[in-house]
Amino acid sequence: MEQKTATSNNVLIDPSNGFNRATRTFHSLKPPLRLPPSHATVSAPSYVLSLRRNSPWSDSVTALIDSATGRHLSYADFIRRSETLAANLTSLFTLSKNDTALVLSPNLLHVPILHFALLSLGVVVSPANPLATRSDLTRFIRLSKPTIAFATSSAANNLPNEFRHGTVLIDSPEFESLMTASRPGAKLEQVEVSQSDVAAILYSSGTTGNVKGVMLTHRNLIAMAGVYDVVRPQREKPAVFLYTVPFFHVFGFTLSLRAVVLLETVVLMERFGLRRMMEAIERFRVTHMAAVPSIMVAMMKDDLTAAYDLRSLECVSCGGAPLGKDTAAAFKTKFPKVLILQGYGLTESTAGVARTTNPEEASRSRTTGKLVSGVEAKIVNPDTGEPMFPGDQGELWLRGPSIMKGYVGDPEATLASLVDGWLRTGDLCYFDEEGFLYVVDRLKELIKYKGYQVAPAELEQVLHSHPEISDAAVIPYPDEEAGQVPMAFVVRKPQSSLGEAEIIEFVAKQVAPYKKIRRVTFVDSIPKNAVGKILRKDLNKIALERYISRL
Repeated sequence: MEQKTATSNNVLIDPSNGFNRATRTFHSLKPPLRLPPSHATVSAPSYVLSLRRNSPWSDSVTALIDSATGRHLSYADFIRRSETLAANLTSLFTLSKNDTALVLSPNLLHVPILHFALLSLGVVVSPANPLATRSDLTRFIRLSKPTIAFATSSAANNLPNEFRHGTVLIDSPEFESLMTASRPGAKLEQVEVSQSDVAAILYSSGTTGNVKGVMLTHRNLIAMAGVYDVVRPQREKPAVFLYTVPFFHVFGFTLSLRAVVLLETVVLMERFGLRRMMEAIERFRVTHMAAVPSIMVAMMKDDLTAAYDLRSLECVSCGGAPLGKDTAAAFKTKFPKVLILQGYGLTESTAGVARTTNPEEASRSRTTGKLVSGVEAKIVNPDTGEPMFPGDQGELWLRGPSIMKGYVGDPEATLASLVDGWLRTGDLCYFDEEGFLYVVDRLKELIKYKGYQVAPAELEQVLHSHPEISDAAVIPYPDEEAGQVPMAFVVRKPQSSLGEAEIIEFVAKQVAPYKKIRRVTFVDSIPKNAVGKILRKDLNKIALERYISRL
């Protein structure tokens, strides 16, 4: 007889995988979230700061380290600076609840302090890539309608002079003063923030289409923080976490809140470089690292790592894009004592909704783990709309307190993505019989070859396993007979003379005939966004131009 357990609302679910056969819905089997009542007026920063008291350490723990200068701040300094900054911003700029602040900065020590100060005031934080072009910024501004901008000196040059409260330079002595010296008359008043209020507008990556502004509420951030609290790791001393992911991406944005919940020490890199990363791991005895797959590929293939003492590194949390099975295996061969934890999430789900959490789960290849606390999911047949069973592939739908409010200024896109409280992810996935989630690929990116569906991610993983290929991407190429064929963009290693025929043969030996690579183009680099996701729209444009030129 199939063993069952009952949830609080008397719905029977399978304790081995969280699946309810009556509703065909997967439930998280992690400990339940301990969240404040949804009607309570509490901001994300106040809730996050309250959770830090569940840690065994005091506020004397180092919160932030600048990897370039070695400058560091304790959590006591962090809290004091964010409160002083909030009071000064209210006094000098009359910032108030529901104003929106555009933030353009690399990962500087000032940024998480600024985010906390703004969120505590009920100001909507809208971080964006400091390298964004003027046209990108025009779209960001049109979506979020900021009343003030905080930017580094170099990024400010691309900003228009149209903000009601002007532009504040984050890397200026004046900003340092705003965090450390209270202005006459400046007083931090308690702001009533509803959990349903928008806390942040984060810009989706736009790898396949137009960028959208994702509205995340204080409740969304509170739920995300609660997930980390209920599975709090037991350690003898705080983890030292190196961030290679930017604060303007949901991965980095939410990790900065997690750090306060767990009182982790965060090492920041203003500019990423493999050598600088290795130096930081060695110098600050980094125990954990947040990375995207492209960084792990670089660590695995580059001999530079041998020159540094990386023995302190215990764990790499990988996200932002799929990590190939062969890449993970090669990384483990080179760094056998480093645990690789993977996760799955979206900007629209306030980052991770599934993750691996221990060595046993991490040993399973290709899975992104099990659902985190408070999350429900279902696999929906994209053709019929019917929910499916364990082992069946379909579109992943998600529900829970971390799901976004919607897309700012885009009600049509919001209605298309949110259906009766469920978020349609657009990802082709499946759950196995033990409740582990597997991501196959983006539904919109699947290649339709003679009626067969081919996942680019699978072919990219095969290509990455070739010793003479440093990077690769696969997209659909128009074909009169087949409809579409897989086309590979390949970056060869220096001095490699690898040819198209060799690549086609290499892949053909490892995949079904309908999945074979049919075309290869050699390029110097694969276009990617700030967290390593392939910009397929750029590659599609190149492929389309080549197809049209052949007609």
